[in-house]
Amino acid sequence: MLKIHNSLIREKQEFIPLAPGKVKIYVCGMTVYDYCHLGHARMMVVFDMVVRWLRASGLEVIYVRNITDVDDKIIKRAQENNESIETLTTRFIQAMEEDAAALGVAPPSCEPRATQHVEKMIVMIRTLVDKELAYAAANGDVYYAVHRFPGYGKLSGKSLDDLRAGERVIIDPHKKDPLDFVLWKAAKPGEPQWDSPWGKGRPGWHIECSAMSEHYLGEHFDIHGGGQDLQFPHHENEIAQSEGAHGHPFVNYWMHNGFVRVNDEKMSKSLGNFFTVREILTCYPPEVVRFFILRAHYRSPLHYSDQHLEDAKRALDRLYTALKGREVGEINPAIDWNQSHARRFKDAMNDDFNTPDAIAVLFDLASEANKTGSPGDMSLMKALGGVLGLLQRDPQQYFQDASLAGDSNFAPERVEQMIQQRLIARANKNYSEADRIRKALLDADIILEDSPQGTTWRRE
Repeated sequence: MLKIHNSLIREKQEFIPLAPGKVKIYVCGMTVYDYCHLGHARMMVVFDMVVRWLRASGLEVIYVRNITDVDDKIIKRAQENNESIETLTTRFIQAMEEDAAALGVAPPSCEPRATQHVEKMIVMIRTLVDKELAYAAANGDVYYAVHRFPGYGKLSGKSLDDLRAGERVIIDPHKKDPLDFVLWKAAKPGEPQWDSPWGKGRPGWHIECSAMSEHYLGEHFDIHGGGQDLQFPHHENEIAQSEGAHGHPFVNYWMHNGFVRVNDEKMSKSLGNFFTVREILTCYPPEVVRFFILRAHYRSPLHYSDQHLEDAKRALDRLYTALKGREVGEINPAIDWNQSHARRFKDAMNDDFNTPDAIAVLFDLASEANKTGSPGDMSLMKALGGVLGLLQRDPQQYFQDASLAGDSNFAPERVEQMIQQRLIARANKNYSEADRIRKALLDADIILEDSPQGTTWRRE
């Protein structure tokens, strides 16, 4: 049985869907004002892995991952760039989709945008006001009255007293309590705005996810996920909004992936220590980055460095080397989960998505395949890898990945041309020329491998 570490109760819990055989999952997605960094990539890859495993387990999954396309950061960036918000967000939504596709992240079942659901947000805010869980302030903003929701703090483990004593809260004279948070922001000149019962304005950030998750998944659903940094206050506020509006539980299982860390600090745009996915993919193939993310448990910190990515590349190289030049059995076979390696893989994944142990099974299969050359072992390794979105490329293509070609003089077409020149030199017994070509390629980290079947090549 699948067990998930539920952030709400702070321990692993057997996963029982609300509807047998079906799972509804919502994950907080991107605020689209800049390129995705590795922290965003981790969230996308982690929950792609979760959805893949749920589906591999025979469950029908509806996966919703939202896009925040209006907020303070977006407005500020558009003003700085002297461009419209729509132009800015359209560009970065496209960039996000390109990054996700490169990393093997399948599109979610639905990817709603905040600006398309403002009316739904207004309805929920009105419900909260009617229940006296929210109030309109004199400045035109609408605030959630935190002290009126008895369960506030249950996800983060924070009490109101602790929050008031220990948290730095910006004093706003329009709030009844410093901890109250905004649901609706009164219109300001030059900002996007919608009509509402409280005047023109725009929604606060937290209400977006409560409204959109309800619209697509209902008032009560199975799993809500996101980065660890969202646990408080964003997810705590979502609970207050949704359970306050409807009077019953909002989500059964809360999942949070760990931070990406650089030099023992969380990777973030605010700290200026982030690396965009695009920057990283100029140096490493996308599958190496995906493998790097998945070889750490999703709840653990992920320590970023070139050395760690190099280690990930060498490890993934070993798996592809086991597949290279060998006969692989049936492509995409139905996995026999009673087979010993498959059972270990399944047990690992059912233990809170333990991808490090699941990947260890792939290395055991690679060792077996290297010893026996069994097509069955290699076929199973490829099939299990596919569950994680790994090992689906032709090994030769993987080793020749053009994304590692830092010098256009050694693009794949040029390498093939030089190999032919070397073959001609050897046929003419011009061995010094043949050696010169081999060395030129080796200096570019391209290794030639001669065999009776011909010459192949790979990047070091």
